[in-house]
Amino acid sequence: QGRLGRVVGGTARVYNSRAQAFSILKRSAHATPVVDVLTYYVDLMCWFLEGNPPVEVIARGQHGIFKEAGFDAHDVTWGIITLADGAVINLGVSYALPAKYPTLGQSDRVELLGSEGTMIIDDDHLDHLIYSEKGIPHAYVPDHGVNMAFLGSNTAGDWACGDFWGPLGNETRAWLDHLVTGAPTVHATPQQARVTLETTIAIERAAATGKAIRLPLET
Repeated sequence: QGRLGRVVGGTARVYNSRAQAFSILKRSAHATPVVDVLTYYVDLMCWFLEGNPPVEVIARGQHGIFKEAGFDAHDVTWGIITLADGAVINLGVSYALPAKYPTLGQSDRVELLGSEGTMIIDDDHLDHLIYSEKGIPHAYVPDHGVNMAFLGSNTAGDWACGDFWGPLGNETRAWLDHLVTGAPTVHATPQQARVTLETTIAIERAAATGKAIRLPLET
């Protein structure tokens, strides 16, 4: 609807505990926080700025916790993406927070800066807490629990009244509606997925080499 005017910049960052990161990396050592997680925020920003593709990426990362545990992944990665019209997007991820940090999934924040408006999404879940001496199980990591948790921070959603509610449930139902009725779907197209994947790979390469990576990728 154009309420922000021309989007000139933005930022998105996502945090999670190392308990979930280790579970992911044990399953697939190539599923780094950038490839497995930050890619969602690349996709989101490209959706907000559709028609204005990324053209260059610079990024930096810091090794430590995951390296000592035997995984070739950065504890923290920050990238700056320049788009075709000069807009600049800053993206960051750290899945190295302490294992008992209260999040049960992603704690994130998204900001868009426009010539005529600003949008800020605070999705850290800091305002919804539960504490239990009995412990609270982690939906994603078996045999892991915390005493205090941010309610609603499980990325996929939550079980309630015998059904699953939240993003994963909504996305699944939307896809089934599309298949059955032909209704429009909000899911990414192959072309959008390709742009997201190339940009995500560019962040990994830029962090590894310290060089700016141009898009689209040649190899």
